[in-house]
Amino acid sequence: MELTEDQSYYAVIFTSIQAENTSGYAEMASKMETLAQEQPGYLGMEHARSELGITISYWKTEAAIAGWKNQVDHLVAQKTGKAKWYSKYSVRVCKVEREYHFNTEN
Repeated sequence: MELTEDQSYYAVIFTSIQAENTSGYAEMASKMETLAQEQPGYLGMEHARSELGITISYWKTEAAIAGWKNQVDHLVAQKTGKAKWYSKYSVRVCKVEREYHFNTEN
């Protein structure tokens, strides 16, 4: 996802601490990633997990983010996450106006 100077997009940064019971979490996370890719305005996703989980999804518009937030299956995952999988989480929505890259492979 390379930007030209006049392009911008949005990043949704989801950070979380998991609860002790993560039964079913990996399956749901995989399902949500596949489902997100099918949503209008989806641009990509990156994630990492140690004690702190970080998932960043990228979207063309704020309306695309709202559409994903309110997608029916995603609403079920959110509800289950609150009830079962997370002891705490934060969501941050950011506008990305520029990006930089470094890669020793090129």
